[in-house]
Amino acid sequence: MILSVVIPAYNERHTIGPCLVKVLAALPHVEKEIVIVDDCSRDGTREWLLAQVDGLTGRDASFELDEAGDARVVRGNARFAIRVIGHERNRGKGGALQTGLGATTGDIVVIQDADLEYDPADWAGMYDLIAVRRVADVVYGSRFYGNPHRALYFHHFMANRLISFLFNALYNQTLTDIEVCYKMFTREVLHTLRLSANDFGIEVQLSAQFALARRWRIYEMGISYFGRTYNEGKKINWKDGVKALWYLLKYRFDL
Repeated sequence: MILSVVIPAYNERHTIGPCLVKVLAALPHVEKEIVIVDDCSRDGTREWLLAQVDGLTGRDASFELDEAGDARVVRGNARFAIRVIGHERNRGKGGALQTGLGATTGDIVVIQDADLEYDPADWAGMYDLIAVRRVADVVYGSRFYGNPHRALYFHHFMANRLISFLFNALYNQTLTDIEVCYKMFTREVLHTLRLSANDFGIEVQLSAQFALARRWRIYEMGISYFGRTYNEGKKINWKDGVKALWYLLKYRFDL
């Protein structure tokens, strides 16, 4: 099976390289198709990606950064191919995900942020549920199951809890973290998605379409989370939380 990794990136010049190192180290015996969508970055992210990793492939290889921060393929266990797609204008995370998901060809898809808040090592259990044990069609990571979790903003925690609670009530689910980046699902599920949200509302829209299909086996498991502060580059804010409440109603009742 091929695992497609979709990575939306916006102004992540200093984290995208280390992120890719972790991506290739995860599930080393699983072939990976890595699709990176640069959403019109202005900090050199796209230039680095095009110069360093676009078109890189490896078989029995891996990826590392040298002291200058340049990428190089080295011997390892991974099989991979990296493709970079650039937006000519900023479309938001949802727009980048729409582009990336539309470009995938793998059997299973996982969404990965370009920062270092999430650890791809956590994919192992998610992948096992879908590809090995074959009991799930969609697997969510959850930052609220007791795994390592950086203590940050109380209002973010409460907003996540509220959004997930309302989602569960409206869509008859029992998920704890619908705003989480880590969502892994099969190509069969991907083919049913009709996405239109260009902002962080994509998280609600994905969850709504998974739930409303009423035929996917949806699982959830704990993951670690190394959250960033706003000074460290965090982008989501309170306005996105307010929008999420509207999206919960919009996608439930087709408003």
